[in-house]
Amino acid sequence: MADRIAIASDHAAVELKAALAEHMRGLGHEVLDLGPEGADPVDYPDYGYRIAEAIASGEADKGVAICGSGIGISIAVNRHPAARAALVSEPLSARLAREHNDANVIAMGARLIGITMAKECVEAFLTTPFGGERHRGRVQKLSNPAFAKEPA
Repeated sequence: MADRIAIASDHAAVELKAALAEHMRGLGHEVLDLGPEGADPVDYPDYGYRIAEAIASGEADKGVAICGSGIGISIAVNRHPAARAALVSEPLSARLAREHNDANVIAMGARLIGITMAKECVEAFLTTPFGGERHRGRVQKLSNPAFAKEPA
């Protein structure tokens, strides 16, 4: 089943963003490119927030966030309670992010991952379903933290 995928990056990752958008379209997905369009310097939080808002509003089912390291943009995406972004660098972590954490966004570092590995991560992320019941309570806590409560 095809998903609507939001993708965004910072200036360090525009080439990888374009390649992954094309790849996802080739897999039959609808891709919403949230920018940037060029390599002029931009702030990654702005683009991470765009992905999170696209997820929260229902405009996109899943997201792919890319910056130089993947760290900053993943932090930005995760500021929104509707988003669960996982920083991944190989297909196993992308698969586990979906299966165990119901991640709706993956983040990658354009300066740290090659195009082939990035494509494999995207494919693992998009084809893996959430594992369900065993993980549901933990995932619920990710979007609704209770910092003052004792662990269950």
